[in-house]
Amino acid sequence: MAPKLVILISGNGSNLQAFIDAIAKSDLKAEIQVVISNKKSAYGLQRAEKANIPTLVFPLKPYKDAGKTRIEYDVDLANIIKEKYNPDLIVLAGWMHILSAEFLDILPDKIINLHPALPGQFDGTHAIQRAYKAFMEGKIPHTGVMVHKVIPQVDRGETILTRVVPIYKEDTEDTLEERIHNVEHEIIVEGAKEFLKSKNLYEE
Repeated sequence: MAPKLVILISGNGSNLQAFIDAIAKSDLKAEIQVVISNKKSAYGLQRAEKANIPTLVFPLKPYKDAGKTRIEYDVDLANIIKEKYNPDLIVLAGWMHILSAEFLDILPDKIINLHPALPGQFDGTHAIQRAYKAFMEGKIPHTGVMVHKVIPQVDRGETILTRVVPIYKEDTEDTLEERIHNVEHEIIVEGAKEFLKSKNLYEE
């Protein structure tokens, strides 16, 4: 039985596409059960539909409008994922919500995230822009990308894989971002495979 994945997105879904392509080419032997987005406008939903993968839009706004908390949203979403899908792995592929401890308690040690920086460098948002600025100021020689387990502390979970990404003095933020995205598409699939292997859920 192929391992079961749930992928969470908020936008373009280019890293989701990396999974779709890897599975189509049998580079990754897994099944995407559902793609969940917190935004109905996320282009990644169209990518999933083209690949005949079920989708679920689960926005936060109705909770806010009803005076409910972010934690109530997280608990409901985590319970839907657990009860309806019970996946082997949940991948945050451009999911722009920080998951609460309450979400993680319901689905412990099942979630990985991609972050466009090396461990301990540039946690949180705008990591690429911050790395570019630091390089231009002579503070770092390069940047990188990591795949890590998700814990309540943002971008601080156990590292699964890292990849150094060079920065060149002729780079712009845009050229660096493109180089990082190309690496992301490779490392996120590799990271998922490594995570599943560590749980004895993956056979080549």
